[in-house]
Amino acid sequence: MLDVIKKITDIDFFKEGQNEDLFVGRPYSINYNKANLLISDFWKHKVKGIPQGSFLLAFYDNPFEENIQEALLLRVLNPSSLPTDNNVISSMIEYYKDNLNTSGKKSELDDFTRYEFSFSGLECRILGAFYKEGNSFEFGADVENFYSAHNYKVFKATSKILELIVNQRDKDLVAGGENEFSIGTVRYSSTRRFYATDESVKNVKVYINPGDMLGKRTALFGMTRTGKSNSVKKIIEASVEISKKSKYKALSTSSSPSDNLMEAIDKESGAPKFPVGQIIFDINGEYANANMQDKGTAIFELYSEFTIRFSTLPKTDFKIMKVNFYNDLEAGFELVRSHLLQSSGNYIESFCAIDFTPPENYDFFSSEGTRHDRLKAAYFCCLYKANIPVPNNFKVKFRGNDILNKLVKEDGSIKPDNGISLEDAYNWFKAVADNYNTHDYFSKYKAQKGHEWADEDLKAVLVFLSRKKDGRVVDGYVKLRSLKELHTETIDKPFDVEIIDELRKGKIVIIDLSQGNPEIQQLYSERICKKIFNDSMNRFITNSPNNFIQFYFEEAHNLFPKKDDKDLSQIYNRIAKEGAKLNLGMIYATQEVSSISSNILKNTQNWFIAHLNNEDETRELKKYYDFEDFTESLVRFSAKNDKGFVRMKTYSNPFVVPVQIDQFLANK
Repeated sequence: MLDVIKKITDIDFFKEGQNEDLFVGRPYSINYNKANLLISDFWKHKVKGIPQGSFLLAFYDNPFEENIQEALLLRVLNPSSLPTDNNVISSMIEYYKDNLNTSGKKSELDDFTRYEFSFSGLECRILGAFYKEGNSFEFGADVENFYSAHNYKVFKATSKILELIVNQRDKDLVAGGENEFSIGTVRYSSTRRFYATDESVKNVKVYINPGDMLGKRTALFGMTRTGKSNSVKKIIEASVEISKKSKYKALSTSSSPSDNLMEAIDKESGAPKFPVGQIIFDINGEYANANMQDKGTAIFELYSEFTIRFSTLPKTDFKIMKVNFYNDLEAGFELVRSHLLQSSGNYIESFCAIDFTPPENYDFFSSEGTRHDRLKAAYFCCLYKANIPVPNNFKVKFRGNDILNKLVKEDGSIKPDNGISLEDAYNWFKAVADNYNTHDYFSKYKAQKGHEWADEDLKAVLVFLSRKKDGRVVDGYVKLRSLKELHTETIDKPFDVEIIDELRKGKIVIIDLSQGNPEIQQLYSERICKKIFNDSMNRFITNSPNNFIQFYFEEAHNLFPKKDDKDLSQIYNRIAKEGAKLNLGMIYATQEVSSISSNILKNTQNWFIAHLNNEDETRELKKYYDFEDFTESLVRFSAKNDKGFVRMKTYSNPFVVPVQIDQFLANK
């Protein structure tokens, strides 16, 4: 790796860059944003072509101003018109009419005319300027000053210069350094006729700095089978490698008094201070399970020593991702609430607003304890009636009285004070609900106590349990029946708590959602994300360190809010907007730019764009960074040759770079 650093940084930029064998032309017009070049067929052929999107350098070339050392960085856009084009076109038409051979060795044109016909114009974007600063050179992402067009000579970059250009970084970062990883090579076009012999571009490596991804937002867009998953695996690989270099091997570690653990990156090494946790929400099961397209590169196999898989269904070597709704009341109710958010109705909103927080000083005989116990028991009855399996010998205990007990059975034999089954508890609460507005006991209770026997929370549960609201029948507990498959009768640690524990250790957690319906995918994804976000926020508020945690979302359009959704309280929007301060990174992949919430797109720093098949998508894309220069080429695609061909913009790179992403391989 040290050889790479030397090759990229320790070169004479202004000598190496002005290679006469790679001269391509001179500008005939220039401003702060664009330059138009005069080029010839001979020069283009000599440098083995000038593809659209390729990088050129316009060096200041005035012998009377030798102390000016600067070069404008250009990107080729399109042909441009020359002032002489009309005359040339007129001449060409006349020759064609005369049926003369105007090209090749048998050309019947005179030398002067053939020479005139060989020139054309080329429009280029100015991306910035390289300039001498002391003994080194710097790059500025704009143009501070420009001179008359005749003062510049334009060259195609040599391989060494091109490697420097595409790996351009902030001044504190070293491209190709020990904390950077090769992700691919420069590729300008789908057609690669010159590629094998063009030494100026052949095998020029492009590096990524994992620091660009850690705690940042990264998007991967492209049609199916264009290499998005391969790119995601390369990012996972880079994060694993940088995690191995962390200063501390655990989050809860002792440190020297001078070490600020709230700073996530170690200044000396440039590596994260704590191991990086990574969590993959695997909609299609391609990371959690071996399949034909992996060819031995399944993440869980390559990193088996620190990869943990969770599934919604019992599977070998997977941890089950379900909740015991009876033993883990809060976690279960969180799933219930998420499930009911997809329904509407005042009685549902009231039910979702229930607070199960126990009294601070719980006492079975106190009024606060009594209300809490009744609320829990009535809620468990709703689960029971929704056919969610009840643990063996499960009973509920809450305070009743003789009058209410006799509403169920005249002999008052159902006594909740002693603990009763959920069947008896259901009958007890059903009797209460049926008689609540008519029985003298409840009206006298309100007159004597100054408040009703049932508070608002219990009323909401009774509506669900009795399935009656203001004299009409409602769905009530029936709405909970689809949650049956999320229930487990085990009493292990809640899966979301276990996931956080593993992520804090720097593990890779894969959530296999491939066998769940879209609603379940949403429920689990949102719950886990909220849990991690809240844990990170709590650590932030209490001044405790947060290690980096990277979220990976495949088929993100299935989970994220839609483009026009303005609800900023949704967890994915919160991770996008607030995650940076909590060291939470987000990597998401999908086919369409337009399918993602604008709030997430606007906070995305890293972009990997493969093939997009329509102008609606490119129109959305051109709003960001300098992707406007690539919108035409992104629509063109060769299924055979262009997999992994992306246009990449990373946080520390000032402009988009066209890259062929390396194939993720098991044996390197």
